[in-house]
Amino acid sequence: MAVTNEQVTGHAFLKTLYVDGYYPDHLVDRGREILLRLCERVEAERPGDLDALYVLTQAATEEFNALQDAFWEAGSDIETVAREEIAGDVHFVARAYGFDGVDVEELIATRDW
Repeated sequence: MAVTNEQVTGHAFLKTLYVDGYYPDHLVDRGREILLRLCERVEAERPGDLDALYVLTQAATEEFNALQDAFWEAGSDIETVAREEIAGDVHFVARAYGFDGVDVEELIATRDW
């Protein structure tokens, strides 16, 4: 399923990570794919409340948790800059789909990075 939300299709996910050589592009690409899958799930499942949205965003966060080892193996890390970028993009997704009053920490509550 292709994402149809125009805000999302025009958004450059993980932009800061792409311009910093510390983060391997092929791994940032995988992170971008996680965020796009999150958007696809939001569009397909249409969560009706924050609790339903949090289930989706926390599942995406679990995917980032699993990706962390690949960053370590590549001599990189999901550290402060990456954490802020990922959290910011997950928050962007929530707002793009009409969830303006979200708690960013709750969106990514399952993170271990």
